[in-house]
Amino acid sequence: MSVPEAAQGPCRVTGAEKLPAEAGGADAICAAVQRAVAAQAPSLRYGAEVRVLSRSALAANLVANGRKLPELRFSVSDRELNRTTIGRFADSVAAALAEAGRL
Repeated sequence: MSVPEAAQGPCRVTGAEKLPAEAGGADAICAAVQRAVAAQAPSLRYGAEVRVLSRSALAANLVANGRKLPELRFSVSDRELNRTTIGRFADSVAAALAEAGRL
């Protein structure tokens, strides 16, 4: 079992050593997720465990209001992850959490 490399509130990231430097690291992923969730579902109780699968792919296990959601996967095919693609990933996470929070 690997130890989380970043733990900011409800977000944890494992495998951050696989990220390209341009992505900003584990803290950048959690900060982007937290901003996106605050914008889309500010009162939602959530958890996000993000795994860096490669320099171009991420996966997230999400929990919204105590309910586990299906795994979310995100990848880019024409480049490596960077701050822009991390932002898109965070928006996808927030959208999935917000939708689950409405159910």
